[in-house]
Amino acid sequence: MLERMFDLARLTAEQRRAATYDGGNLLIAAGAGTGKTTAVAARLAHLVSSGVAPERILLLTFSRRAAAELLQRAEQVTGREVAARAWGGTFHAIANRFLRRHGRAIGVPPSFTVLDRADTADLLALVRDELASPSDLAGRPDGRRARRRARKETLADILSRCTNTRTPLSAMLHAHYPWCAEERAEMRETFEAYTARKRARSVLDYDDLLLCWGALLEAPDVATLLRAQFDHILVDEYQDTNALQADLLEGMCGGGALVTAVGDDAQAIYSFRAATHRNIMEFPVRFSAEMVALEQNHRSTPAILAVTNAVIAEAAGRHAKRLWSLREGRGRPALVRCDDESDQSRQVCARILEHHEQATPLRAQAVLVRSAHHSDLLELELTARNIPFVKYGGLRFLEAAHVKDLLCLLRLAENPHDELAWFRILQFLDGVGPATARRVTGALVAAMLPLAALEEAGETEGGLLASVSDDARAGALGLARTVTETAALGEERAGPALQRARRWLDPRLEHRYTDVEARRADLEQLTLAAAGASTLRQFLADLTLDPPAATSDLAGPPHLDEDFITISTIHSAKGCEWDVVHLLHVADGNIPSDLATGDAEAVEEERRLLYVAMTRARNQLYAYLPLRYHHRRFGQEDPHGYAQLSRFFTPGVLACLEDQSPATEAAAPGDGPSLRHVPDHPAMQRLDRAIASLWD
Repeated sequence: MLERMFDLARLTAEQRRAATYDGGNLLIAAGAGTGKTTAVAARLAHLVSSGVAPERILLLTFSRRAAAELLQRAEQVTGREVAARAWGGTFHAIANRFLRRHGRAIGVPPSFTVLDRADTADLLALVRDELASPSDLAGRPDGRRARRRARKETLADILSRCTNTRTPLSAMLHAHYPWCAEERAEMRETFEAYTARKRARSVLDYDDLLLCWGALLEAPDVATLLRAQFDHILVDEYQDTNALQADLLEGMCGGGALVTAVGDDAQAIYSFRAATHRNIMEFPVRFSAEMVALEQNHRSTPAILAVTNAVIAEAAGRHAKRLWSLREGRGRPALVRCDDESDQSRQVCARILEHHEQATPLRAQAVLVRSAHHSDLLELELTARNIPFVKYGGLRFLEAAHVKDLLCLLRLAENPHDELAWFRILQFLDGVGPATARRVTGALVAAMLPLAALEEAGETEGGLLASVSDDARAGALGLARTVTETAALGEERAGPALQRARRWLDPRLEHRYTDVEARRADLEQLTLAAAGASTLRQFLADLTLDPPAATSDLAGPPHLDEDFITISTIHSAKGCEWDVVHLLHVADGNIPSDLATGDAEAVEEERRLLYVAMTRARNQLYAYLPLRYHHRRFGQEDPHGYAQLSRFFTPGVLACLEDQSPATEAAAPGDGPSLRHVPDHPAMQRLDRAIASLWD
């Protein structure tokens, strides 16, 4: 059965061994492009076909889409209902389900709402400002702070990394945020106040979900239920887990459940999200597991694999794998040395167009960069040549202001004590600014029934809204009724709830934003997505825990006639593949990043990042090295520095590359005479002798 239909290809011997393994715990060390998804789906199908009830299987992935795809493929093979019965989703989504069912055992009500990353930063900033002493504002007539403090996003990052890595604040600041060390006492006070505020308002942030899952495993009665619920636990992308997630996985095995972890230690590149490379390296010992390595690559040509194998062979600490392929390919990957960044942009565009003329669509090509700003000059060149492109690695869909407006309105329908949601939505009322919104918010969240309190304030001239206009009071009354009706509709279906909320919000968007029609189109995509969801609570949880990157994630794949080049950071490109990959700025200081070169572990992660970039290529790979970097590109002077090839391009790696250096290429027509061919003219000889006379 397993050989029937996974991508119309037979399972390899390695995949078959992993899929049908009937021993204890298992680690599938799946190299890039080796059919990891096929192997996991085949293992799911094997378990169900062997008599394991789907509801006794827990599948943990890093996106809801990945879980759905794996479960649906297993269902197609077995012919049994798997997707609707098995437990599948991200760590955070599964934690959310457990807490809705069992949270009361640890004091978490089932009506809690979840803060996304941006909300976490906003709430941290709010409580920090409330704690600020008058001396912080002293010495500035405009009231601005006399000293610089960490950005709210930095606060959120520090808190999350401390939580997920179990690292004390002082050690975290010393190792990763030394410029914030003087703020340790203030941060500790802020984090304590932030935690108290969350608990009082019945809200959880991302990290709370995992922490509370851990707390459930320490509550004896609930722990027994959770551990007895599953016979098999499968974890995808295990190299991207953090210390807390590994502890949760170990805690779930107490009832005898067997674990299958799938991942590639060579693609562990998310330490900035608190993921740790140690988890996958230590898995065989920690879980007494067998390891099966997948090495047959189905994506890249042997020439590309020769380069990637050479890069990763020099990594410190890895599970031994050497990828190979039966594919045929023409030519070797190329190292393209360019005069400077502008020349790099021209060379990239020339090769993109060359491949396009050879029938490789633009959408089958990608430009990968270590950091988003590394593509700035290229974007100008692409625009000048009318080459369409899309860029990944920027603002996420749910971070857009108008989308957050709608989500806050919906969150109030689920949790009327949501402080951040009130603070944002109240400012849509005429004449209500931050100060009034904060005062009213404080009163509403302190009330037993916030919606009743707001409705009463909207109907009377005094009281809570005494200082606002009649229009604002009318708007408040309409807001209270909108939230009430949205909540009632949301108990049945999410779609009608969004439509009701938008009847209040949409007319107000044009008073706050430009490009209103484009923003309404985004909200329409969200409304269409909600039409297929169940309750409003589930829709909000899914959006928060597994957010779309853009409206394209909600709208589906692009039309066949849409053609564009993809520009992406390497981190955002993980999991993708293209026929042709152009990798920019392979210079020391860019990759590895100069921010990582002081730490051995960070340098090793940068090596793995280069490996991930190279393994995205199917047919051709170009790595570009500008020989000069101009410090001020548009000034009258020309200050510049010379680049050094990335330390990861060792002699073993260079031996696998075609070196396309300006010094070895013939000058193109119209480029002028090359310096290598300047004739030995008598005038130049006299000049040289005159200058040489100065050296005595």
